[in-house]
Amino acid sequence: MDTHKPQPTSGPAAPGSQPGGPTGPTVLADSTAMVVAVCVAFAALGAGVGWLVRLLAKWLVTLEHAPWQGPARLLTSIPEPWLTIGVLALGAVLGLAVALFGQHDELAVRVADDEVVLTRRAKPRAFPRAAVRLAFRDGKELVLLGQDTAELAREGCTLSVQRLAGAFREHGYDWADGDPYEDEFRRWVPDTPGLPIGANALFTARERALGKSGAAEDARELRGELARLGVVVRDRDKRQFWRLVP
Repeated sequence: MDTHKPQPTSGPAAPGSQPGGPTGPTVLADSTAMVVAVCVAFAALGAGVGWLVRLLAKWLVTLEHAPWQGPARLLTSIPEPWLTIGVLALGAVLGLAVALFGQHDELAVRVADDEVVLTRRAKPRAFPRAAVRLAFRDGKELVLLGQDTAELAREGCTLSVQRLAGAFREHGYDWADGDPYEDEFRRWVPDTPGLPIGANALFTARERALGKSGAAEDARELRGELARLGVVVRDRDKRQFWRLVP
């Protein structure tokens, strides 16, 4: 039996219970000014890297023996000012591309009276109000818990705690200052007893995914497989911790 009760921070009454009826949805995402600032900064950084590449190429061709002299000679064969213009422009474009990709990967949160929508990489995931028991920030992740205490979502999130808490409270959702099931998590080690059949194999595969660069999607999918077995997973410094859904 579930003896652990979440301790949500008190918020406003449920939507529709106050005069004026339901309120409009609240959308939380990086501001336009922030996006522009990041893009400008990365473009400038990319241009700076391009300038350094130009200087490095010109230095390499002066050496008698040095690596990358072939590409350096090819680069410096471009006449000025086109060489300088080209490396600065290319560096700026690459820096801008990195910034735009990073912004595309940021989480946007839409909180409405009837649902919560989390959008990352232009892929929205909607959670009906009745399914959401509690919301909170766990480190740098936004977590939504379902009525059975299972995690509906755990997403990396750079939005401020204050903005998130205010949005959820405004629309009548329970918001907690931390994970109410914190004490139930245990560190996973190979062949951990008490886990559902097949969970240890999934944890082993997920541990390998966490150790590889670019395997974040694999780790996410394996988290989903463990969730279907009733196991809640969270990561700390590439170590896996778990609790069972009551």
